[in-house]
Amino acid sequence: MKKVFKRVLVIITSIISLLVVCYLLFVNYYPSFGGDISKEKQVVYQKSKQYRNGKFNNIAPAPKEISFKDNLKIVYAFLTTEADNLKPKNDVKVNKTDIKTVANYKEEGRLIWFGHSSFLLQIEGKTILLDPMLSKVAAPHPLLGAERFNTEFPVAIEDVPKIDAVIFSHDHYDHLDYETILKIKEKVSHFFVPLGVGVHLESWGVPSIKITELDWWEERQFEGISFICTPAQHFSGRKLNNSQSTLWSSWVIKSKNENIYFSGDSGYASHFKEIGKKYGPFDIALLECGQYDEMWSDIHMMPEETVQAGIDVNAKKIMPIHWASFQLALHSWTEPVERIQIEAKRLNIKAITPKIGDIIVVKDTITNYNEWWKGL
Repeated sequence: MKKVFKRVLVIITSIISLLVVCYLLFVNYYPSFGGDISKEKQVVYQKSKQYRNGKFNNIAPAPKEISFKDNLKIVYAFLTTEADNLKPKNDVKVNKTDIKTVANYKEEGRLIWFGHSSFLLQIEGKTILLDPMLSKVAAPHPLLGAERFNTEFPVAIEDVPKIDAVIFSHDHYDHLDYETILKIKEKVSHFFVPLGVGVHLESWGVPSIKITELDWWEERQFEGISFICTPAQHFSGRKLNNSQSTLWSSWVIKSKNENIYFSGDSGYASHFKEIGKKYGPFDIALLECGQYDEMWSDIHMMPEETVQAGIDVNAKKIMPIHWASFQLALHSWTEPVERIQIEAKRLNIKAITPKIGDIIVVKDTITNYNEWWKGL
């Protein structure tokens, strides 16, 4: 009996050791994991009010500690839950935009939604990308996640001749994507990111001179446009041992004629009112809504909180984002937008629900969009 027990123990130990070795090789040599913050950078980041005890922190004590038992519950739920309507029955078709109208556009500010939190923004004659994530899977490897709902995009990003600026909110895989960076890095004039996120871009071949890292409330001017890095309540990390090593943020994008708020990922907190007081009113607020659960409600808003955040930032209209592309939670894929519509009507704020690829004029207060997701 002892011999059998020892043999089983040796086998289990060998399997665990092999898994550990495979993981270490994977994260150290597979490029999509990005870079690591150097000790020299850590010293620099100590100047930030958000950086304490070797990592970045939220204003409130978040994210809340989830026990090992709770983590097992989450994993078990994802593996076993068979909820209705978690994803569309068919591929989500998108509206296409002629590349010529993108390359030559010089008129009033407009947005083109690529799904999830990704946008092409054209403002003051400049072409800007927000959280461009154009891969099939929001994971470090295609085998580690479910494919996105839309197989096509409004514009093939490879065909866009020039990208003046790219803004990232944080380094999670559904926002910062290795394959996308490889496609766009040669045609991008400049990247604007929260503190630390530049290390990933540099590891993927983006010269440091093309990267500006900002702390919360810092501002940079870029060819007539103000980019202001503002707070969010979230977290960061691309592998198990670098959680919260880089900062996360929302962004204010302000031109002579337009004022835009982009929430990135965030739980509901007091920073929305502060941002609204300092930089509002906004012509449009692009607000995270989707991939939520009561288990992690401190780092992702529930739909009703999203609507309240739009009121807090003093937005003339809101658009729910972070939905319609990936299944990263266990709610129906259409639930976020359906709950948004109900709450926006109750609180009397305009909520727009464009289809992926629709043209969204920043200052437009008239256009209504149909419920395109119904029946999919």
